Amino acid sequence: MAAALSSPLWLRPLAEHQASAALGRPVEIRRLRLRPGSPLLLTAEDVLIGNPLGFPPGEEPLLRIPRLTLGIEVGTYLRRREIVISSVELDRPVARAVSTADGRSNFAFDLGAGRSDGATFPKIGAMRVSGGHARVSLAELGAEFEVAVSTRDAVEPGDHAIRAEARGTYADQPMAATLLAGGLPGLGGPSGAWPIELHLTNGPTRATLKGRLQTRLDPRSAAFGLLLAGPDLALLAPLTGVPLPATPPYELGGKLDYSAGRFHFTDIAGRIGRSDVEGTLTVTRGPERPHLTAELHSRSVDLRDIAGLLGGGPGPPGTPGQTPQQQAEAAHTQREANASPRLLPDRPLNLPKLRGVDAHLTYRAERIQGRSMPLDNLTLRMDLVDGVVALRPLSFRVGAGRIAADVLLTPGESNTVQAKAEVRFERLDLARLMQATGTYQGEGALSGTARVEGAGRSVADILGHGDGALLLSMAGGDLSRLLVNLAGLRLGSALLGSLGGEARTPVECFVADLPLRRGVLSTRALLLETEDAVIEGRGIVDLQRERVEIRLWTKSKRLTVGVLPVPLLISGTLKAPSAAPDRVEGAGGGIAGALAALPTIRFGTGDDPRCDGLLRRMRQGPATGSDAPHGGASSGSGRR
Repeated sequence: MAAALSSPLWLRPLAEHQASAALGRPVEIRRLRLRPGSPLLLTAEDVLIGNPLGFPPGEEPLLRIPRLTLGIEVGTYLRRREIVISSVELDRPVARAVSTADGRSNFAFDLGAGRSDGATFPKIGAMRVSGGHARVSLAELGAEFEVAVSTRDAVEPGDHAIRAEARGTYADQPMAATLLAGGLPGLGGPSGAWPIELHLTNGPTRATLKGRLQTRLDPRSAAFGLLLAGPDLALLAPLTGVPLPATPPYELGGKLDYSAGRFHFTDIAGRIGRSDVEGTLTVTRGPERPHLTAELHSRSVDLRDIAGLLGGGPGPPGTPGQTPQQQAEAAHTQREANASPRLLPDRPLNLPKLRGVDAHLTYRAERIQGRSMPLDNLTLRMDLVDGVVALRPLSFRVGAGRIAADVLLTPGESNTVQAKAEVRFERLDLARLMQATGTYQGEGALSGTARVEGAGRSVADILGHGDGALLLSMAGGDLSRLLVNLAGLRLGSALLGSLGGEARTPVECFVADLPLRRGVLSTRALLLETEDAVIEGRGIVDLQRERVEIRLWTKSKRLTVGVLPVPLLISGTLKAPSAAPDRVEGAGGGIAGALAALPTIRFGTGDDPRCDGLLRRMRQGPATGSDAPHGGASSGSGRR
């Protein structure tokens, strides 16, 4: 009689059937025994939980348990028809977790979700694991690691009664992790804070997660502190499932919680490269790709640290926390830039990989680092949807003025980017710009607009094939005769001789109207009026070849010693141009050449009476004098 009660023949097939239906995969039990009491003890030997139907054959089963013991509260079921499993003991369980390259896995469960019979999943109390072991293979994540699990009874609340250690590779990087947690709760077990502490290293990335689940096994009740550190945020992609841009080394901390399908990373504080970062970040799982929303702020930023939004990189040499590989890459990049005859950025824009996430970012920096940096602060809104990046606006404060841009970047074929940008220069403080040089001085407010539309793999490529226009104007103020040095042009005494006058030359009006066609800026109008002279420039700037050829003619308002009798020729590369008198015969043009363009000029911030006077005099016809040749066209009006 006792033997019949301890091992009823009908119980094992019934248990196999019920467990298979609940878990959605075959369950086999070699032997099943009952021991009456309170609670009732059920012991299953050689339990095998197989893989779901349709999973590739030949794989090891999900779980083998030599001995499984359950404590079942029979009285509770008889009184309330509620299944309560007071304890679960697993002796030497061996798990084999597998996900295939096409995304199928053998460890995804739907424990009673969507059941129509109104039944609830049993309440489960304390779990104990002795000598647990798991081998995990995740093909899509490049992961292969082993996990050892064991538990002990907690002496007091908050004790770490479970310990799991993992070793192997993740994302093809060495991985080591240690998880400490409170007594292992059950599915639907009793409420109560469950302490968790996780320490993870994955390659050079380090993460620490510490906090509590206020309701056991319910991620919606999570309240954790999270610390992240590593050489590159892009390395977090396999850990988070969110593709991130390449960055310099970072250290970030904050609070992590989960609600309504969203992970919230709040109270963020830390650094990326040499820049401090604060703010909040939210990640939501979408039907096609993750959705990221961030509001970030910096008190002080190095613009090179955020260049990774589009191009990526380890930052400049000497950035704190760089790995030896990043140090070598940064030094190599700087040597290449110094040795290259090119000036425009030619690093490929990396937009195609951004198709893996939709993002909305607002960012504000109170101060931009660098003694020679003329930009004071930065505000940015970036919307990334289906790989298309919209920067609306991207704004820099310059003294009392600002530079504001709307930029749209669309991925094209063969890793090209279709770009469309409109830039507004709103009363840029010339004193602030020239103060950045540390040597030259000036005063005035520069305004205007720039437009460009083109396609390419880099900024240099886009500008070298783009169409658009540049319009600048300034009325009043004064400037150093070496203003062009602000753009890195070392023109020397030749330009001094062209301008004449004092070191700081009062400006009546400056106008530049430069259309861009297939990468070539030409001078529809380039005029500068000072107290002593009117100067016209004509020529081209070839952005594809990065070559410049512009001639400046000077017409004196009064007798001035030292004004060049021939045009001044600015020529050479954008990175290292030169200036010298142009004595080549046929270098015609002169101030009269700009007359046809003058009626079309419109200023960005409204016409000014001082510029009106210049334009009115020029439209009336050229004054007599020998300083400005008449007729002819400037040589170099197209590509060579």
